[in-house]
This record gives sequence, structure tokens and C-alpha cells, in this order.
Amino acid sequence: MNKYPNSLENLIEAFQSLPSVGRKTAERYALYIFSNMEEEKLIDFSNSLISIKKDIKKCPCCGNITENDLCNICSDPQRNKKQVLVVESIKDLYTIESLKEYKGIYHVLGGVISFSKGITIHDLNIDSLEEKVKNKEVNELILATNATLEGETTARYLKELLKDYDVKITRIAHGLPVGGDISYLDEMTILKAMEGRREY
Repeated sequence: MNKYPNSLENLIEAFQSLPSVGRKTAERYALYIFSNMEEEKLIDFSNSLISIKKDIKKCPCCGNITENDLCNICSDPQRNKKQVLVVESIKDLYTIESLKEYKGIYHVLGGVISFSKGITIHDLNIDSLEEKVKNKEVNELILATNATLEGETTARYLKELLKDYDVKITRIAHGLPVGGDISYLDEMTILKAMEGRREY
């Protein structure tokens, strides 16, 4: 038998489907919405959730998120389109972008090769990257996958895949801790890793 009315239980279950949200936290969120959120604010909140699915799409050029034909980075005429920073996730892209130091564009893989999770090269945004390199749209690829086994495996695969093309491939320096996640690092660590990138 449910502890709460069905509609509240359904909301609790919805919150529990989010990463790192357990039953107690989900209950707290659901009860807060019921008890403290005014109807107008609740409507705005629910519209925001609907909007991110309806209005946001992947940038066809880099895999970033956008509401336009191209993301604001790819459409910026001031960016160096010949330099591409390859990241695992959109979160990594925005972490690096927040430094306001990098002037090239990005390529979001949408994950990393992980045999334990059944993620292969076919699950990642790799074909369009190879196409850019093949068409000589890129002078330098900066591989910025995380310092994990999966991140390193993915970086090595990309290096092997693209080694015969006329493109400089570099890897960010790993003042990044092994097993570290870019999106959790401080700005100075990331900046030094970018500055210390090396031929890969």
C-alpha cells in the first residue's frame, strides 16, 4: 500500500529516476512542491521541463545543445573553426567554456567507450568528427576526455582512427587527477591542463 496518495507517489518516483536522488530526497522535493510552491510557479516549473525537450536540440556541427540551427559557439564568427576540442559531455564543454580562455570550437562525443556498460564506438558521436577531419576542416584536435580508463581508451581509439589524416592531435595535460572528471575540477587546474597539452 502506498504511503502517500497516488499523484504524490508518482511525483516521488519521478524524482527518484534522477541520478543520485534517493527515496528520502525525492519525498522532500515532492512534499516541498505540494506544500510550498504556488500554482503559478509550479506551472512555470513544469513548462520549463516540457520546454527543454521541445525546444532544445543537438547542434549538428558539434553535438552541443541549442535552440537554433547551430549552437552559439559554432555560429560565432570569432571562434577558430580549425581547432576542435573533443569532450565527453555537454557538461564538460560548459565547464571549459566558463574559463573564457579557449577560442576554438568543440566536438561532444556523448560519452566514452565502456565495454562494461556496453558502450561502443557506434554509440558515440564519432562519424561526424572523422568527416570534419577527412574534409580538412580541422588543423588541430585537442582530446579532452577524462583521465579514466574509459576516457583514455576513447582518446587512444580516436588517435588510431585519425592517425593517417593531416591533422595535429594533442591531448590535454593531466595535471588532472587519474580518475578525475573535468566538470568537477577547479578553473586553474583545467586551464593548466589546456596550456600543457601535448602531441598525442
